[in-house]
Amino acid sequence: MRSISAAHAPTRLAAVALTVSLAATGCSLIGSGDDDARAEEAGGEVVLVTHESFSLPDEVVAAFEEESGYELVVRAAGDAGALTNKLVLTQGNPTGDVAFGVDNTFASRALEADVFEASDVDLPAGAETYLLEGDADRALTPVDNASVCVNVDDTWFARKGIAPPQTLDDLTDPRYQDLFVLPSAATSSVGLAFLLTTIDKYGEDWPGYWADLMANGARLTSGWSDAYQTDFTQGGGKGDRPIVLSYDSSPAFTVDGKGGTTTSALLDTCFRQVEYAGVLAGAANPEGAQALVQFLVGPEVQAALPDSMYVFPVVAGTELPADWAKFAEQPAEPHEVDPAEVAEQRDDWLTEWRDVTSG
Repeated sequence: MRSISAAHAPTRLAAVALTVSLAATGCSLIGSGDDDARAEEAGGEVVLVTHESFSLPDEVVAAFEEESGYELVVRAAGDAGALTNKLVLTQGNPTGDVAFGVDNTFASRALEADVFEASDVDLPAGAETYLLEGDADRALTPVDNASVCVNVDDTWFARKGIAPPQTLDDLTDPRYQDLFVLPSAATSSVGLAFLLTTIDKYGEDWPGYWADLMANGARLTSGWSDAYQTDFTQGGGKGDRPIVLSYDSSPAFTVDGKGGTTTSALLDTCFRQVEYAGVLAGAANPEGAQALVQFLVGPEVQAALPDSMYVFPVVAGTELPADWAKFAEQPAEPHEVDPAEVAEQRDDWLTEWRDVTSG
């Protein structure tokens, strides 16, 4: 996850570069004395399979390696949807020990395929709020959350003298024709979250809403990065669309240096996403995997999440950056769809969605 302004683009790119670097080389074991003894006792590497937006500060990675004695190796596997698909295809013979980044829109698919082992991770206070309904074995541990929301470029609308949209209905209004860009529901968890938003809002009439949305010139991209970084007017790519599907935290990354922010999240259009981590069935290093999942809900990682991955921690009392406290407002009543219904209907919904949006 994944919001960023033009000013923050280098940081974002650096984060991706770090991910790629980690994927290619792994992290060096750091430590001495007791740390070395613990490393020798624990030994080996623990391999984390995750989405392309995973990033943690070097010092946090080093802390895990020092405390656990395991060498951390990170392998990126695309968006949350692509990640889930790969985990299902490699069930029982995984390419790593731990997976992080499966979210509540795809989690049921992974559980149905027995991708994860049962877990006995100790949950810090507050994290239990985000447990996945129906996950009786606690195979998935919640790590972070954020809400997918429509965002608008307030400076663009002020310059044009046009009131920005406020609701989902507004996005089909001809005043906003050819102004909205969003990721595909078929290839992006962010896009799927928006599809679920419309299903919750419009019920059986959701295909009609999407027909109107596409007729009003909505543009679909393969993923969040293309929509925000390339096509959004505030994304740094000189885009031409001032309305984008992003996150409730995104306005905290478009601060103007004058005490304000240049974008807003429409809090009535949001769907809450929760990202999980779990030990993979068939992992070569299940002990190391368990240690890593426990570390992901520890204070070092939780405090690093906002600046590193632009998401909210799940552990109660974790301090947020100052700009988050001011500009990253979470919706009081985000849209929801029962996870069991998502599991049962997701494929049919996506098939119908493709028919509507490709027509």
